[in-house]
Amino acid sequence: MAGKSIQVFFKLIQREILLAIRHGSDSCMIVLFFVIVVVLFPLSVGPEPGILTRISAGIIWVSALLSVMLSMDRLFQSDYEDGNLDLLILASEPLELIVLAKTVAHWLTTGFPLIIISPVLALFLNMDTSGYSTLLIALTLGTPTLSLVGAIGAALILGARRSGVLLSLLVLPLFIPILIFGVSAVDASLTNLSSKPQLLILGGLFLAGLVLCPWASAAALRQAAE
Repeated sequence: MAGKSIQVFFKLIQREILLAIRHGSDSCMIVLFFVIVVVLFPLSVGPEPGILTRISAGIIWVSALLSVMLSMDRLFQSDYEDGNLDLLILASEPLELIVLAKTVAHWLTTGFPLIIISPVLALFLNMDTSGYSTLLIALTLGTPTLSLVGAIGAALILGARRSGVLLSLLVLPLFIPILIFGVSAVDASLTNLSSKPQLLILGGLFLAGLVLCPWASAAALRQAAE
């Protein structure tokens, strides 16, 4: 039974990734938005290298947070609109497993590309190379948590008007701890301090989200389908 569930889990991820590839403009738009937001910051604060170095971690993290949130409102919307949500709820596999598979696919098509491109943008922002590895580790731990938490908001706003604004109001306060520890981890590395405490907290948040968020999202989806 467990083996069958695992197979279904990976097939669902594969299906969601294929759908994302067919609508490749969405993922490209998110990456492009990420790049544009990062590029706009130096234009607003000035090209002074010292200033950019100090705020580079915050710029990248805020841009990544906004980029991930940009696509969250569509995570379950298409299934809700075409009636597939009822089929997912009635499926033999646990709805929590289905939610987790869709969230993983969302991260692979949105969060993972942001991690890949972040070192290039860090170079553009004059970040010291000593912070690159910590930045990558922090984003690898933090962006999946953003997707997991965002899935709860995406499930809660189904059927609501002005869903994008409502989603922002719901999830932005929950994103703040991830943002704080993600930025502080990179800052600690840049100042020759240990970033291990912040990374451990990010890891703990990720594990907590991995356990709790699919359950909460599934409960919200059942409520939306009633």
